[in-house]
Amino acid sequence: MNVPSINMLLRGKAGESVRLEVQRVTSKSKVTELRRAKVRLLKGNDDDEDIPATEPLVVVPLSSYERDELIYAAWEWKTRERAKILAAESGFTLGYVHLQDMSGAPATNAFARGFYPDHDKQALIVDVRHNAGGNIHSWLLDILQRKAWMYWQFRGDTDGGLMWDEHFAFRGHLVVLIDEKTGSDGEIFARGVSELGLGKIVGKRSWGGSIGLKFDNNLVDGGIATAPEIGVYNDKYGWGMGIEQMGVVPDVEVDNNPRDAYEGEDTQLEVAISVLKEWLKNEEVVLPKNPGRPRNMSKKRKDSEGCLV
Repeated sequence: MNVPSINMLLRGKAGESVRLEVQRVTSKSKVTELRRAKVRLLKGNDDDEDIPATEPLVVVPLSSYERDELIYAAWEWKTRERAKILAAESGFTLGYVHLQDMSGAPATNAFARGFYPDHDKQALIVDVRHNAGGNIHSWLLDILQRKAWMYWQFRGDTDGGLMWDEHFAFRGHLVVLIDEKTGSDGEIFARGVSELGLGKIVGKRSWGGSIGLKFDNNLVDGGIATAPEIGVYNDKYGWGMGIEQMGVVPDVEVDNNPRDAYEGEDTQLEVAISVLKEWLKNEEVVLPKNPGRPRNMSKKRKDSEGCLV
């Protein structure tokens, strides 16, 4: 059978076990050697170059959605690693969290996995580029507003060696990455960080949609009709929080050139690292020194001559 692509033979097979006969021309695996030996016995041929030995391989093809998820996860992992390398080269420690959306357990789990192990770093990037929205911004902002007001230390330990209260308070500098695909609750989160003075915004102006929808208008055919129903406002911006039909304008505007992005470059991330480096240069993030040896508060006693010691 001759086909332009193996994908044509796997159509409609997503999630099913499929046996392939794979020819590994340069393979040195034990399975290949055994199969070549079998072919030599059957054909009486000692020349391996004339023996196109194959190996059985059972695979489970992915759906296009699962494939896209793998590609996105690979991009996320690469971006996190790149961010940490750039920060290390710039001389500071960094936490990195990417949120695809703000919806339910997957979003809260993604933040928890990224934030809590690195909450004690000097800087943090929360990347909400491509964020599709949801409704967990208030939870995120609540965590990021925690303040360190007390420090714990073992006898003989370094300053603040046992962390601090409030627990998991982030003491460093925060940058939020946004782009033109950051929408809805991702935008509200970015606006909240800015308005509450928690950090700086880097990237491109966001999508521009802050009005909430309801999904309880069920149709007889099983579909759903939605309409903008839930508005937001405050004294400064009025309706829409300066987001609706306008988007969040970053503090530092920078775009990713499509060609550079295709080749693996991320200018927005690099600028975020530069912003944090300069910020840390002007405002260091260090633990406060302990007050030294505690004052001796034991009760004084008299010596044999009646003097207090």
